[in-house]
Amino acid sequence: MGIAAVVHAGGTPATAAPVADVDGRRIIAADSEPGNWMSHGRTYSEQRFSPLKRITEANVAKLGLAWHHDIYTRTARGLEATPIVVDGVLYTSTAWSHVLALDARTGAKLWEFDPEVDGTYAARACCDVVNRGVAVWKGKVFIGAIDGRLIALDATTGKKVWETLTVDRSKDYTITGAPRVVKGKVIIGNGGAEFGVRGYVSAYDAETGAMAWRFYTVPGNPEDGFESPILEIAAKTWAGEWWKYGGGGTVWDSMAYDPDLDLLYIGVGNGSTWNRKIRSQGTGDNLFLSSIVALRPDTGEYVWHFQTTPGESWDYTATQHMILADLVIEGRPRKVLMQAPKNGFFYVLDRETGAFISGKPYIALTWAKGLDPAGRPIVDPQQRYEDTGKPTLVVPGPLGGHNWHPMSFNPQTGLVYIPTRDAGAVYAPAAPDNYSLRPGAWRFGLDMTALTLPEDAKERIQAAKGVKGRLIAWDPVRQVERWAVEMPMIWNGGVVSTAGNLVFAGNAQGLFVAYRADTGEKLWEFAAGTGIVAAPVTYEVDGEQYVTVLAGWGGAVPIVFPGIVADAPSNGTNRVLTFKLGGSAHLPVAEKASSPLAPPPAIANSSAVETGRILFQENCFRCHGESAVGGPVLPDLRRSAAIGDPALWGQIVLGGALAFNGMAPFATQLSQDEVEKIRSYVIKSTHPA
Repeated sequence: MGIAAVVHAGGTPATAAPVADVDGRRIIAADSEPGNWMSHGRTYSEQRFSPLKRITEANVAKLGLAWHHDIYTRTARGLEATPIVVDGVLYTSTAWSHVLALDARTGAKLWEFDPEVDGTYAARACCDVVNRGVAVWKGKVFIGAIDGRLIALDATTGKKVWETLTVDRSKDYTITGAPRVVKGKVIIGNGGAEFGVRGYVSAYDAETGAMAWRFYTVPGNPEDGFESPILEIAAKTWAGEWWKYGGGGTVWDSMAYDPDLDLLYIGVGNGSTWNRKIRSQGTGDNLFLSSIVALRPDTGEYVWHFQTTPGESWDYTATQHMILADLVIEGRPRKVLMQAPKNGFFYVLDRETGAFISGKPYIALTWAKGLDPAGRPIVDPQQRYEDTGKPTLVVPGPLGGHNWHPMSFNPQTGLVYIPTRDAGAVYAPAAPDNYSLRPGAWRFGLDMTALTLPEDAKERIQAAKGVKGRLIAWDPVRQVERWAVEMPMIWNGGVVSTAGNLVFAGNAQGLFVAYRADTGEKLWEFAAGTGIVAAPVTYEVDGEQYVTVLAGWGGAVPIVFPGIVADAPSNGTNRVLTFKLGGSAHLPVAEKASSPLAPPPAIANSSAVETGRILFQENCFRCHGESAVGGPVLPDLRRSAAIGDPALWGQIVLGGALAFNGMAPFATQLSQDEVEKIRSYVIKSTHPA
């Protein structure tokens, strides 16, 4: 069935109407057609609140599966996208930057686009080959591909209209975030701070793909001049030769737009290296790392900024979801921007000026003792590992108190619903003579072995039990928690709230759940068979309200730290799941997993194994799990037949035999002897001590 045959949300045949006919006027007036979900956060304010209320606290127990659509890409990787739904058509991205258009009533596939990304790009992604969504505008669908391309597709056919390369491919840039379209310009950032890139955000003409402007978030080499006056000012907050380390500051996820103030808000990420001692001689605020920055969308002109973590050294990004709202604070209305970034504080800012209004910890934290009257953190000097030179337990760790998983603001309850986590980490600075700038290496400036869980199996289990998640309802006016739902694991899904007094969220247990928005009471759940990290949406077609979520386990924690989510289910099948009242569809019965292979005997000496352990932590654990404890998303190397065959192992690790699936060759990074030592460590890890 072609898209032209799909029915409008109001029931009118779509044959005479343009497909994905979305523009700024329509997004600004989104509340007048609540059946659609036309922008990443439904509206430019990114509140992720739906006025729909056919599904309510009173009848949500009757919710059932309406349809599911199985997703087939080259590998079953993480699904993080928020779907867009316009006039009965659902558009979404999947792993490897694929794009799908589905009939929103039935799940029937209308078209699919494969950008044919080179599999070796998986090695450039810090946290899986994920994508958080598409944008639509005037008959086009826009996707930021993981290999750095911005691609425009015809919304009717899925055919490519134009593409433009947004990054320098000689450096390890990637794109995982969803583009936004403002005033005819497609806004997109990128990732790569872990690999030593310089961050920026760019705007492209939606019709032609021509670049309109670019705003760099950190200054470059002063000898090359500065792209804007504000960067000359920012350079005074850096020291040494920071540009040699890239600087970081990538704009890899959150954005919002206020059409009345005509301000575009971007969230800026962590430093490169993480360790400020290396990148900036241990001094300076390092603007605009870990900042919220307001720009003019027509030109990219700087207007204001607020830095959440000056001189950050802990991967405390401020790229987390930003929400715009109007609140009454101390008796007067305020236009605010709200964010719960990684550092553990919930911020309320004046979105016109960037002035700090209030901020309180939304989780327990140790790195700061509070905020001063201007919102600047009062850092505990003992938590600056780069200054003490000692391994230091810091809370939160690099996973943050809240990560990319979107939160939601419900103007009816006045609450913000945040998927949070309690997880600290040990930061230990790398030895000065043991820091590498080689391509493809993580540029943390840390002793990578310190970030791992204990090697002992019993100690690992005990440590993992202390890492938990919560869904909290936060009062942004009083800056207090109103209710919370405890989760046994972290890495739980994003959130949507509705006028039916409901909050929908998936979790690492593989459950999709509806809660009462005012009290947190669980009202309904559905077993998806795999962990859910994406954020749901709700829409309406022909008078029927639907709720949709992408179910596919993956992302940073399942591939880098699978040991702390070892109980999370993953059936190896990625799906779009859509529900309605009275839905009666069922999921297929999952196949039983095959038995693991018997490990080969350990033959290497302890010195070779220890060298292999260090090499594994520096090169392999970002995809195959710290301490070689892999999970279900990517191959657990302890269960791989290749560890018993040195020739096959070399063909994969050095020769790129599995490059299409994302296993890039490491021939330029590792020697044959080093690869063999890594194999010896993986073999040893299969044998209990």
